[in-house]
Amino acid sequence: MRYAPLLYLSQSMIALSAGIVAVKADDAAAAAGADEPASASYSTVEAPVTSTSPYNPQCTWDGVQTLDQVFWTPKESYTYQKYDGPVVGPGEIDADILAMVQSLTLEEKIGQMTQIQVGNIADCNGNINVTAVEWFIDTWKVGSFLESPGNHGGKYSWYSPKEFADFTDAIQKIALSKGSKIPMIWGLDSVRGANYVKGGTMFPSGTGTAATFNPVFAHEAGRIGAKDSRAAGAHWAFGPILDLAVNKIWSRTYENFGEDPYLSSRMAYESVRGYQGDYKNDRMRMAASIKHFIAYGNPFDGSDRGDRRIAPHDLLEYYLPPFQAAVDAGAATVMEAYSAINQEAVALSEYYLKRLLRDQMGFKGTMVTDWAEVNNQALMYFTAKDVKEANSLALDQTSIDMMMVPYDETFSKAAIELVNEGVIPMSRIDESTARILQLKKDLGLFEQPYADRSLAETVGSPQDVEAARNAVRESVTLLQNNNKALPLSTNENVLFVGPTINTTRFMGGGWNFHWQGPTDAEGDAAYQGFGDTILKGIEQILGKTPEYYLGTDIHGENYTDVKSILKAVKKADKIVVGLGEHSYAEEVGNIFNMTLPVKQLDLVRQIAAATDKPIVVVLVEGRPRGLQEIPELVDAIVDAYLPGAYGGLPVAEVLYGKTNPSGRLPISYPANEATTSDTIWQPAYMSYKPRWAFGYGLGYSDISYTNVTLSSDTLTFGAPITASVTVTNHGPYPQKEPVMLFTHQQYRHIYVPELYRLRNFQKVDLAVGESKTVTFSLSAEELAFWDKKLQKRIEPAPVNVVINPFTVANITAVVDLQGDTGHIVAQG
Repeated sequence: MRYAPLLYLSQSMIALSAGIVAVKADDAAAAAGADEPASASYSTVEAPVTSTSPYNPQCTWDGVQTLDQVFWTPKESYTYQKYDGPVVGPGEIDADILAMVQSLTLEEKIGQMTQIQVGNIADCNGNINVTAVEWFIDTWKVGSFLESPGNHGGKYSWYSPKEFADFTDAIQKIALSKGSKIPMIWGLDSVRGANYVKGGTMFPSGTGTAATFNPVFAHEAGRIGAKDSRAAGAHWAFGPILDLAVNKIWSRTYENFGEDPYLSSRMAYESVRGYQGDYKNDRMRMAASIKHFIAYGNPFDGSDRGDRRIAPHDLLEYYLPPFQAAVDAGAATVMEAYSAINQEAVALSEYYLKRLLRDQMGFKGTMVTDWAEVNNQALMYFTAKDVKEANSLALDQTSIDMMMVPYDETFSKAAIELVNEGVIPMSRIDESTARILQLKKDLGLFEQPYADRSLAETVGSPQDVEAARNAVRESVTLLQNNNKALPLSTNENVLFVGPTINTTRFMGGGWNFHWQGPTDAEGDAAYQGFGDTILKGIEQILGKTPEYYLGTDIHGENYTDVKSILKAVKKADKIVVGLGEHSYAEEVGNIFNMTLPVKQLDLVRQIAAATDKPIVVVLVEGRPRGLQEIPELVDAIVDAYLPGAYGGLPVAEVLYGKTNPSGRLPISYPANEATTSDTIWQPAYMSYKPRWAFGYGLGYSDISYTNVTLSSDTLTFGAPITASVTVTNHGPYPQKEPVMLFTHQQYRHIYVPELYRLRNFQKVDLAVGESKTVTFSLSAEELAFWDKKLQKRIEPAPVNVVINPFTVANITAVVDLQGDTGHIVAQG
């Protein structure tokens, strides 16, 4: 999603057209007939009319957001429902919901299909404009709102659970007393924890979570994010994000679970289960929205919203599996993707959004558009002559249920006219309205529509913080460790330098506090203690403050303290330099040169020229940035990805050997711009020369593997085999070892086989001296592939079964894949 930079323009226009004047929220609440929540005191400043304008509140605020002053002591621990039962997901529409749909007017149905962003209901003083809320709900029957007021003109930069819940509950009161009197549903980008709720525990970014090769952390990020969001009165998460990160220069690389279909699928399944659990009964869970459907992660030119040029059978083979896994996990909702595939607009595509999603994949839940995407068919993409036609095409061609409009009544006006003109049948509107109302019922909104205030005291719980830190501990990836430069010793005199060593905000990146992260003016102080830094983690380990210099700013625009650094280098035993990226999201992060800022790299060069002592580089980055010759100048390189606000201590623990690094790359780390789209699953004949390969990563222990043992030397339909390998930790540290099973087909008629396909993985704990045998199942069905006829089938041939091809050499066995090429596994 993306947000307009002019936060007040659209709301002012709507206010003028509606002739509304801001009033007190308490007055509206007093008039409400519904039961009130336990505490919903959020009120606006009364805005007296000072001219003949119908909307002219007295603006007393300078527009500078302040820190929410609500503080609490999070509970040390709490209990929750650990649900591992059958998948709970959308199904057939209940009879009472069907009856409710028939009782609604056309306007009320269209209102349920409309979603408005929160900036449209904030006044010029950063408070709720209740009359704007009433205008949307009473006049246009709007059934959903989204986003954080901290991103859209609210008076606080980061809303505490209480203030956020006061905000959403005040709007919910109005929804229950005006318009259709149906509870509204609130959507929020809680994509790795409740990142927009003050104190919400933030997990590593998607690539960081994927680097753990431990899906439990995707589950925990979803579960904890759902709980913290529910505390704020949000019911619907716009996550997880399941785009394959193919073009690594893309600004949204970090949001996803890497480049591999299988890894992403495993993470997707557990993420949805974490968000939702038994969401139809458990009110600590929320609805997930899997996004962005589909193939958003391979823009042709690397820019956000770039056209994707993907063959239909490739789309089914590589890009579809994570979404299918999420649907199989019970995903309640789907968000369609921006822009176009092969120049076909996704938001208007009958194939992608009806035949593929509904008919082939079996999705029965609610589908929402991304931000303004249908209106933008006319305003941006030139695929419709005007907004009305864009909405007509979307309703007629697709199964979209809710329009994230998100500014105004344009969809409502267009949809009402289209039905009244006979262009769109009422049955199409009923279908979407029913799915939306069923979602609200499933989430319990007809029973208890307000925020659960009792959850607020669990937000920021040490129990949650430790879960996030454990995710970081297993994600940090050691890419290089020449001369055993790591781990550091507490007895060594280590100099720390660089813009990512002493920062919280840049460990979070985008979708962290704000859409683009905290501003320069807000800085780390904005977190109000809910976070740490790598430097603070080091201080905790050493019991003292180490010598540290900034060196250069995150943008690489200015040097700082370079003379002091070069002097300190002379007496240091080792030097650790933190490099990385500033925070960004979506098009704001577009780049066309993957190299890190020059002054960051030059800082390392100057240090390397001044000493022969070991140098360690720590990367804190959302996507793999170019390092030029830096790997040849330094001894060790650690990739921390975007570890989140609590990532400082775990990264420090890895540096000092308190944690043995066990992260592995979930992407192919490019060597240069020419290799930004290289993947492990690219055609086998193509050159694969990334800086570091997918699945690569080192630890501090000596790990060995036996040869792969197969239960059979043939593989046929309906008769899976097993592949076993024994892994031994020779020390000197305990090790969590990701064991990965890949296949490579030696040849395949007509269709070039992939370099490698990841088929399974398991992360095992190994004490020093311990051996464990890991056994995987492998079926012929898994080796079937989609062809140009959109038929999924096999080609008999020898297949290499390979364990960790880029971390352990020559661990390979061969199985003979047998079967009838005419045996169709699936039909597209």
